[in-house]
Amino acid sequence: MRSMKKLFPLLGTLLCTPLAMAGAIESLDAFIHHAQSARTQFTQVVTAPARDGQTARSKTSSGTFEFSRPGKFRFIYQKPFEQTIVADGQTLWLFDVDLNQVTARKQASTLGSTPAALIASAPDLRALQADFALQAAPDKDGLQWIEATPKAKEGQLQSVRVGLRARDPVPELAALEILDSFGQRSVLTFSKIEINPRLSPDTFIFRPPAGAQVIRP
Repeated sequence: MRSMKKLFPLLGTLLCTPLAMAGAIESLDAFIHHAQSARTQFTQVVTAPARDGQTARSKTSSGTFEFSRPGKFRFIYQKPFEQTIVADGQTLWLFDVDLNQVTARKQASTLGSTPAALIASAPDLRALQADFALQAAPDKDGLQWIEATPKAKEGQLQSVRVGLRARDPVPELAALEILDSFGQRSVLTFSKIEINPRLSPDTFIFRPPAGAQVIRP
């Protein structure tokens, strides 16, 4: 029994060695290579930092996420407020249902160093490494973790942690932890993920609703 107690810390040390953590980068490479499309549900918890003596506040939302690599995705926020974000390969559309307002931005100048690039936009790991410094982190909560730091310093994104669950033959996207330059943390957890489903091309076509205000910054 005593020898087993001595063994557990040793196992923990071995699991956190650079050799073990290097597998996380390989898993991300495999996910990008094999997952050419996906469909999943998500829950997002956004926590604002405590300021002026106030405690940190958090907001929870949920919805669905679909992507087709490279560069096409659709986020549908269903609760508590409806919002749609669509990237069609040329334009990034954001539709706020309550405001009946659409914002359209050029995708090429918007998505380079964003969390969307990590999971949906990059065609391969080399393209991703052009915009992010990638570093494997210790396994946690049964997931492999990769920390991605944008190489562009002028953006609002400070870092992203990608959590992958080991699956055969394709690692499964499980979580994203996003920290922005204002100290706000956003954690997305994914469930019921389908890898390489057949997605209709219409999935990534957005047409502003009649009467909606369209803003093109």
